[in-house]
Amino acid sequence: MSVVVIGAGLSGLAAACHLVGRGHDVTLVERHDAPGGRGLRLRRDGFTFDTGPTVMTMPDLVGEALSAAGTSLHDALPMRLLDPAYRARFDDGSQIMVRHGVEAMRQEIADTCGSVDAAAFVDFVDWLRRLYRVEMPHFIDANFDSPLDLARSPRAAARLVRLGGFRRLGPVIREWFRDERLHRLFSFQALYAGLSPESALALYAVITYMDSIEGVWWPEGGMDAVPAALATAAAKAGADLRFGETVTRLVLDRRGAVAGVELESGERLRADAVVCTLDLPTAYEHLLPQLTSPRVVRSGTYSPSAVVWHVGATGTPEPGTSHHNIHFGSDWDGAFRALIDDRRLMPDPSRLVTVPTLSDPTLAPAGSSVLYVLEPVPNLDGRVDWERERGPMRERLHAFLGANGYPTDVVAEELVTPLEWERLGMHRGTPFALAHTFRQTGPFRPGNLDRRVPGLVFAGSGTVPGVGVPMVLVSGKLAADRVDAYLPGRAGAPGSAGAARGGRR
Repeated sequence: MSVVVIGAGLSGLAAACHLVGRGHDVTLVERHDAPGGRGLRLRRDGFTFDTGPTVMTMPDLVGEALSAAGTSLHDALPMRLLDPAYRARFDDGSQIMVRHGVEAMRQEIADTCGSVDAAAFVDFVDWLRRLYRVEMPHFIDANFDSPLDLARSPRAAARLVRLGGFRRLGPVIREWFRDERLHRLFSFQALYAGLSPESALALYAVITYMDSIEGVWWPEGGMDAVPAALATAAAKAGADLRFGETVTRLVLDRRGAVAGVELESGERLRADAVVCTLDLPTAYEHLLPQLTSPRVVRSGTYSPSAVVWHVGATGTPEPGTSHHNIHFGSDWDGAFRALIDDRRLMPDPSRLVTVPTLSDPTLAPAGSSVLYVLEPVPNLDGRVDWERERGPMRERLHAFLGANGYPTDVVAEELVTPLEWERLGMHRGTPFALAHTFRQTGPFRPGNLDRRVPGLVFAGSGTVPGVGVPMVLVSGKLAADRVDAYLPGRAGAPGSAGAARGGRR
């Protein structure tokens, strides 16, 4: 059976690897000239910038996709563990290193926050692990056809309730720890879900588990090595990767089912199924104009956005700087109220600064640095005029770098605001899609099927299971499972990944 995958981001590449490994005839079409999707690599004046995600967690999910295509993670994508995973700096000048390993982090907390919080951390990790073991197989790595599907795992749902997964994250973290700095350190991950810690469900502590406990990794060659390895594995297994070509419409048969795609050149590619990884509103607008998109896609709550400043600068950071650095502002609650409730800039923002040249100096000329500076900002529904704010934002970020020991002699740069995200096809100018509110999570999130178009499957951050590198990799696999269910006879083929899982859907 032939399958066309639209988009060579991580979800599309994962889908292609799983599908080609299951015996499908796969063609992947990408409008850019290289794999990576929204994380394309940019080279300028001797500096190399990875413009997509910078934090790599759960590498086994990449390994699963590579293995499906007959390639091993060890051979295709060497990585090394970052320790510390993060350096957290606070407004009082103190800092906490997020160390790898329970004992190392317990000692770090003992040294910085005291013995009571250090003892609590051990039990906290046990809680996170139990939360992950319930969520991953039953609620993340699973397709849902309706909310009623939650009843298929009643014991898992009951365990999630007992673990406090449906309480609010902020209050739960405060019950574990006394030191306010730890409240921030173990709850800021709610922003990945598009929410404040006070409104996010505690089940999103699973994100904390993924990076603070399982660890953060650095692929040799940079984050661009991840899509490159997946693309190579898919091609080696027999997928046809077509870069620099754009899908302009879906071709449907008389029943309204998928029959292929049409390219900008006018060429038509026949397909028995199509996996589409475009941002959902963009997919409906450009490929399904005859259909009304689901209500949640049209009028759901979208996550805040982010300004990202890619900087190539002469000089190196001050000693003690880590690969990933989180600078927390002083007014934690007020910052979230401004960002999410009032839809305006944080008055005292927290920022992420990633310095990949600390792990790979070849990404910049000798004696220079690459910096990735991220500040959460409202999406385009907010009260910010980005045509006017662009310059002042750049100046504030530049001053922030200088005040915190980073090089400021800028040689090359690229500033990405919500306007640039929108031009890249991301609805309302946010790369983080729909926020993970309760009514936009799990079976309530836009599904990866639109049954009005049989044979069409969605993947990516806008659908299940959600936002983040681990989630979109799972999304690609779930899309492959949907294709197998639609095209029977392939999933159970000898040696296929579907057969290895007993054909689970």
